[in-house]
Amino acid sequence: MTHFRHINTLKTFDWFLIGGVVFFSLLYSILSGSFDAMGTIAGVTGVVCVVLVAKGNIFNYLFGLINVTLYAWISFKAELYGDALLNALYYLPMQFAGWFTWMRKRSSEESVTIIARRLSRNQRYILTAVSVVTVAAGAVFLDILNDPQPVKDSATTILSIIAMFLMVKVYMEQWILWVVVNVISIMMWSVSYIEGEPHSMLMVIMWVFYLVNSVNGWILWIKLSSNGQSVLK
Repeated sequence: MTHFRHINTLKTFDWFLIGGVVFFSLLYSILSGSFDAMGTIAGVTGVVCVVLVAKGNIFNYLFGLINVTLYAWISFKAELYGDALLNALYYLPMQFAGWFTWMRKRSSEESVTIIARRLSRNQRYILTAVSVVTVAAGAVFLDILNDPQPVKDSATTILSIIAMFLMVKVYMEQWILWVVVNVISIMMWSVSYIEGEPHSMLMVIMWVFYLVNSVNGWILWIKLSSNGQSVLK
């Protein structure tokens, strides 16, 4: 049985992100006159998950499991089929794959934190080329399925698949893709909100906090992957 003893604690900025998404979710519920339980839970668990990812904390996968399950259903209802399929068929099983992979890449047997690393220059070139080609192909496919936002939906879907793979493999470059995904997702859910889709504003709030955390995670992992130290012991 695994005993975790070296548990990295959350800092002020981390609590700001978590508290912020809770506050704005509740504020939206008050202003709208209705409480969206599913959207609120999805938003809060999602932000807790990405905050723990930025810390390199393996427990992110526990919160991620809840988030991706709810987000898949919300995306399906909003007819964002790329995001729905991404969460149901990829993110969900990857929560389990990530947990077992990170368990083997921890800084010590009793630690919840992992060792960060970087791609080589040539690997970054390949990553860029693959991302551009697959996003374009995905947009064509989603357009055939009458997706209302095929380019945005394809970009968030494809880039998230690649970023999640890099995350499981503990590569710093995941954060570059997450920043792009977050920006596009904010735009995409803003359009859905304007069109009157339920849960949309709570998803906008969630992605805004995702974006802030991604920038923070990028900064942390650039520093810590350069010297091979574990992420925030």
